[in-house]
Amino acid sequence: MFNLDFVKERRIELGISQQKMAECLGFKNASTYLKYESGTYSFKADMIPLLAKILNCRIENFFKN
Repeated sequence: MFNLDFVKERRIELGISQQKMAECLGFKNASTYLKYESGTYSFKADMIPLLAKILNCRIENFFKN
C-alpha cells in the first residue's frame, strides 16, 4: 500500500510547499497536487521515480510493509 503519510511528512520535513511539488510534478496548481497527497487521486507508477527524486528518498520508502 502506498504510504501517503510518508509523502506528506517528508515534503514538510524538507520544507517543500504543495505548490512547489505541483510544479515539479507538472501540475498547474497546488490543489491538484493536494488531491494526490490526500489520496483522492492515486500517484501513477511513472510519477513515483520523480517523486522519490524530489523527496530525496528511495522508492521503497513509499510502500508500507
